[in-house]
Amino acid sequence: MTPTHSPRVLRNLSAIGVGLALGILALVPALARSNPQAPWTAAERTMLKSLSLSSLAPLPADHSNKYADDAAALRLGNLLFNDARLSGNGQVSCATCHSSEKGFQDNIPLGKGVGTAGRRTMPIAGTAHSPWQFWDGRADSHWAQALGPLESAVEHGGDRLQYARVLRQHYRAEYEAIFGAFPNLQGLPERAGPVADSARAAAWARITPARRDSISRVYANMGKAIAAFERQITFTPTRFDRYVDAELAGRAPTPGDNFSDDERAGLRLFIGKANCVNCHNGALLTDNHFHNTGVPQSQDGARADSGRATGVRAVMASEFNCLSHYSDAKPSDCGELRFAVTDGEELVRAYKTPSLRNAVTRAPFMHAGQFASIERVLLHYDRAPSAPAGHSELKRLGLSGTEVRQLAAFLKTLVSSVAYPAPVTSYTP
Repeated sequence: MTPTHSPRVLRNLSAIGVGLALGILALVPALARSNPQAPWTAAERTMLKSLSLSSLAPLPADHSNKYADDAAALRLGNLLFNDARLSGNGQVSCATCHSSEKGFQDNIPLGKGVGTAGRRTMPIAGTAHSPWQFWDGRADSHWAQALGPLESAVEHGGDRLQYARVLRQHYRAEYEAIFGAFPNLQGLPERAGPVADSARAAAWARITPARRDSISRVYANMGKAIAAFERQITFTPTRFDRYVDAELAGRAPTPGDNFSDDERAGLRLFIGKANCVNCHNGALLTDNHFHNTGVPQSQDGARADSGRATGVRAVMASEFNCLSHYSDAKPSDCGELRFAVTDGEELVRAYKTPSLRNAVTRAPFMHAGQFASIERVLLHYDRAPSAPAGHSELKRLGLSGTEVRQLAAFLKTLVSSVAYPAPVTSYTP
């Protein structure tokens, strides 16, 4: 299979030595692996350290968004994230699907905005570390990701001129303090944008190119403000992190953080026989890449979905990608996009690896909620069925029922709260 890792992912994998550690782990005696109380080997300790949240690198810079770490942009983005006026029916905000009470997702198979989406809502925590957004990676930044749902006919269902009017009426002072003067909207229709609605699309086409550009600039800046908020949504340490940090420091974990025999056995399986760390590696327990794992079609069976094969074409053509007119990056900053693999069977029905942090709280699972329980997910990976299209990367694992139970027990140690900026209801300069 042709390697498709992005430059950032390759750097991360190289930094933690996952490949080397996996090779060494293969040599660990079976007796030690089967004994939950056996001491962790040097190779296992290296792997455990790489998986601990204490090993997470600082937030990477987003060169395409010069406001990514701007405090005023974060406050404005916080307001916009929670504002249902940014939708076609005035009832849908970003927080509708990305609920802070549910770890910034919604626990339903397919996202529901003004209509029903074709995929499950992805959680936001930690995604600022990823070069790609969405299940198929059709956006290459947080701010570009924020824009797609806003004009989607089944998510927010609005258009960029509508949103520009909302910002001008309700957030003009905040906007201008960050981004500069707001463009003149006089003489323009109430609703217009390059959307599926034919009337609004036709109205957009009648606007002069210069004025369309000024509106699109406001739209892009909306996304950049929302991104400044979203990139601060992070995971907090779990029992697993506290257990590993204590082990590596040579001290006994506190009673509440110590692992049971099943949890230790599940962790050994995770980094060994079950091959989970092939994709769920690093401190966020994801390689931020795309894999075909033979997941069945969505529950209704009617939605054709090619995954990354479609997503990579979308991101390359996006008017808001890293190389676009609205990006703040130099072309040399856009290596992920410039060197992205754009063709090959390995992209067909390949979906982004989600973080396993808090995963057990996010049922139903997979990109369209195909599996109702974490045990059902583990059985799928154990059995390695053929993919509906393309080629599955899975190989049969031969796990016993006990081993499936132990893996599930370990995954439950990866639960913690999600940290995020406190909601704001008004602007404070």
